[in-house]
Amino acid sequence: MDDFPFKEKQIGKSLFLREFDHNVDSEELVWHQDREDRDIKVVNSAGWLLQLDEKLPVFLKEGETYHVKAYTWHRLIKGKSNLLLEIKKHD
Repeated sequence: MDDFPFKEKQIGKSLFLREFDHNVDSEELVWHQDREDRDIKVVNSAGWLLQLDEKLPVFLKEGETYHVKAYTWHRLIKGKSNLLLEIKKHD
């Protein structure tokens, strides 16, 4: 997965652990859409934000789960430490 700004490890059938380094270039955190609904649980975050299309960015809180519907434009905004997410992809 060298084309992506994160490291990812599959930990279950549709469950993934994804880490973004705090040194990632902000320009790599682009607006994008995913093909499936996703539940994104925040394991570690310091200052990272999630922005959904037509919405203001929100701070990602550790322990919280955020739902992103399929084909919704969204992006991450870089924080101060590494960001660690547990992502459940729904078919």
